[in-house]
Amino acid sequence: MNWWWLGAIGSALHRIESGDIPSKYHNVALVVGVTGISGNSLADILQLSSTPGGRWKVYGVGRRRQPEWQFHHNHVQYIQCDMVDPEATQAKLSHLSDVTHVFYVGWVTKSTEEETYEENGRMLRNVLNAVIPNAPNLQHICLQTGQKYALPSLDSTAEIQNEPQFVEELPREDTTDSYYAMEDILAEEVQAKENLTWSVHRPAVMHGFSPYSTRNIIGSLCVYATICKHEGQHLKFPGNQAGWDGYSEAADADLVAEQQIWASLHHQGKRQAFNCSNGDVFKWKDLWKILADEFELETVKFEEDSITLEEMMREKGPVWDQIVQEKDLLPTRFDEVGTWWYVDSVLRCQTVSDDYINRGMEKSRKFGFGGSRNTADSFRFWIYMTRKYKIIP
Repeated sequence: MNWWWLGAIGSALHRIESGDIPSKYHNVALVVGVTGISGNSLADILQLSSTPGGRWKVYGVGRRRQPEWQFHHNHVQYIQCDMVDPEATQAKLSHLSDVTHVFYVGWVTKSTEEETYEENGRMLRNVLNAVIPNAPNLQHICLQTGQKYALPSLDSTAEIQNEPQFVEELPREDTTDSYYAMEDILAEEVQAKENLTWSVHRPAVMHGFSPYSTRNIIGSLCVYATICKHEGQHLKFPGNQAGWDGYSEAADADLVAEQQIWASLHHQGKRQAFNCSNGDVFKWKDLWKILADEFELETVKFEEDSITLEEMMREKGPVWDQIVQEKDLLPTRFDEVGTWWYVDSVLRCQTVSDDYINRGMEKSRKFGFGGSRNTADSFRFWIYMTRKYKIIP
């Protein structure tokens, strides 16, 4: 197995390369959702000269203007595009005739599951309709969905027919789900081009960096800890007993990006769906000690409380604005850097046994991708990155 796929690249060697833009590229990537957690990691890794596939040219697509915190993406050609609008998507993306690989990692969260279902499906179809017919050298499309594929919709009252083992071939539940819809759209659209291959990637809860992500658990916890320190409060765990004591798993964002690059280049990874996780298990009570140490905070004895983190943070916007000004941080909106509802959903989850979790990467390893991460090291690294880019002091 190639040493690169064993995890020698990634968090431990995460770095920014500078220098002249090469005159010739071997492959051309279109990263849709480049300001998200995995999109940010993809853009970082694809810029490295050591990344498999030769030198990559990288287009990055986002719905908003390129943020200041992505200044290190010096070799990424950023494209602002409202992908919900089919005409705007055609205008911005149809001329990218040199694209060889699409990494679709975009996602929006709406107020209801039905709205989320419709908008994410519309965005994906608009992008594929703009790119597939106009990129003659297009070879592969990676689609990122998520581990929730193995569970029924949060809005659904359907009875769970299968114990959630998170194996890739687990039958679908009888419910409307955004991930189901996106995977079906991908399967339909790739038929339009002969020899165009695909892969689907379903990561666990991702540990990475992106102040724009609606599922940024590490960044949100860093903001919470910063506020606790500013106000002289102890670092209270806002989850439940299951979240505190139960086994959980995570997926390092660099690892997710590496798996997608591997699948896009290797025959074994094509036309397959893969789970992605670090390959170990952890308990939040152990990561909570790391978070407290990183911010020099005292913790309190865990006691389950009905008050959610979202409720605790409801009036803290002015406090955050004061911290940003006093510490000379990069200006950020409190409602963007803190996705409290998502933290609550993770820390108040019903965990599964470690036997089931450890099956998560079996298929990936069997097909040739051997990457892994130590979750505690990954957790520390992404706190460091959040601090490095001056989102927190």
